[in-house]
Amino acid sequence: MTDGGRRRRAFIGSFTAAGGPGVVTAAVHPHSGALALLESVDGVPDPSYLALAPGGRTLYAVSETADGAVAAYHVHDDKPRLAGPPVPVDASGPTHLSVFDGHVLTANYGSGSVSAVPVRPDGTPAPAPSGVLQHTGSGPHERRQRAPHAHQVQPDPSGRWAVSVDLGTDSVRVCTLEQGVPVLHREFALRPGSGPRHLVFHPDGRYAYVVNELTPTVTVCRWDAGTGTLRPLSETPVLPGAPAGDAYPSGIAVSPDGRFLWTATRGEDVLTTFTIEQDRLRRTATVPCGGHWPRALTESDGHLYAANERSGNITWFTVDQETGLPRYDGQVELPAPSCVVFG
Repeated sequence: MTDGGRRRRAFIGSFTAAGGPGVVTAAVHPHSGALALLESVDGVPDPSYLALAPGGRTLYAVSETADGAVAAYHVHDDKPRLAGPPVPVDASGPTHLSVFDGHVLTANYGSGSVSAVPVRPDGTPAPAPSGVLQHTGSGPHERRQRAPHAHQVQPDPSGRWAVSVDLGTDSVRVCTLEQGVPVLHREFALRPGSGPRHLVFHPDGRYAYVVNELTPTVTVCRWDAGTGTLRPLSETPVLPGAPAGDAYPSGIAVSPDGRFLWTATRGEDVLTTFTIEQDRLRRTATVPCGGHWPRALTESDGHLYAANERSGNITWFTVDQETGLPRYDGQVELPAPSCVVFG
């Protein structure tokens, strides 16, 4: 059960263009962590990534389309209901979103930008963005880094900064909002050609971990919330050897106690466990993800959940509290899943 006696629930995004049902609600077993699918809500094309507002009464989704939009769902009795038509974000291909300083921020892969959409008192987004921050730059990968490709944006643990990860420019940008407009504070370079995709913060707020898509590694960074500064420290491969074929790391998660970190890698279709050792990571095990093309990885209440896009299933694993190693426990079938969030 969650606070106030409400049962735990999960919300799942999916690609409708690939047969996904839209946004799906699932009940979460209080002990095993098993998911039981309840119902789906359509009406938004390709709601690939989701985020819950504080309090859990509003759910937001990007519409990962060429036009690009964000939608809001009111959540009552664990059931989301679309709160209105999707709102354009003035950008293409949004892949991630978060709630920050009274706005929904979207990371727009196609346009290489971050959009800020004000949130009204009822939780619904305003009809248009209040500002868009356009990224600039490129990287050495001839096909994937010809232009900026913002892949993720989220608040830092202090709530002072918004941090965006750009695969196309091999960099992380730290921003603020000024009268609703995203403004660049500083940009921090990672190794050229690494292709950073997603970032997670350590629970103590002093470290950040960036999973790189173009070279299967994780970069450990020191984070200073006082100055909004990110400093790369070390880089660790996510695989024990050279990949047998395509290998595209995707999801990254850290344990609530800050001892372990996990990544998902598409193509190789594995989950990798790391032990966190101050400024470095130590890779300890690699296990099958239980499906094909794990697009996202989420930790919740001692369990890991992999959204396996191409095999059409979500798998879950119980985490050994002493070693951090995941043990496969079960799955549910769902076409083209893209993320799982809990509330």
